[in-house]
Amino acid sequence: MLFINSRPTDRAEKLSHALRMAQVEVVELALLELLKRPYSNELAHLYQQLPMAQIVVVVSPTAVRLGMDYLKQSSISLNELNQLQWIAVGDATAQALADYGITAEVPLVETSEGMLQLPILNHLKSGTKIAFWRGEGGRLFMMEQLKQQNMQILNFILYERRCPLLTQQNFPQFISKLAPYSSYIMLISSEASWLNWLDLMQDQEQLLSKAHYFVLGERLYQVVSDYKKNHLACFNVSPLSDLKADSILQQIAVVQGTT
Repeated sequence: MLFINSRPTDRAEKLSHALRMAQVEVVELALLELLKRPYSNELAHLYQQLPMAQIVVVVSPTAVRLGMDYLKQSSISLNELNQLQWIAVGDATAQALADYGITAEVPLVETSEGMLQLPILNHLKSGTKIAFWRGEGGRLFMMEQLKQQNMQILNFILYERRCPLLTQQNFPQFISKLAPYSSYIMLISSEASWLNWLDLMQDQEQLLSKAHYFVLGERLYQVVSDYKKNHLACFNVSPLSDLKADSILQQIAVVQGTT
């Protein structure tokens, strides 16, 4: 069965390679690209508050790289941030932080909901400062939940997210390649990716419904399931707790009826 890997180009290769080694046919179609925001007075002001924070939530390897670059630009050293506790959304982000000598907490489920369940976020005092290194539009649910608990949020928007121009330009050829398949598996790892996919497929209702969507986390599963219900679509959708190759291969086996 054809597997469509919609992860950003710089994050897709490892998963695609592992699936191909397992004899899975893979096509990469990046639905997001990340564009860094320039260093600004607003970011400079946020960085000056970072030594007063208790926790930093880092949402991607890109956020690690840009966050550290701008930390240096702010003339703040990691030694000044020894009080910080770090949360990484997943293993790749944790490894990026480890490259800077930082040990981060990682949730079992690589989503906002998974991070909210970490013990580190339990029993925090009202007014605790929590920094988010993130992209525009990302992790809003988690921030809102913490705001409702009276936490102070330092919102570092380090990059923007958009549907890649190359994907948009090459999409007609992609549709031609996809059309002969009676079904396919589509990986969706964020709500932004899902919305970009819907925009691209707005005139391709039949092809949209041929998919079995593998979606990351229960909240995204609910978003996609609600779309299915509201639009009377006939596709299938399954939740993933992480984006590890072994987990995805197990789910592929279930779909193909080999387990």
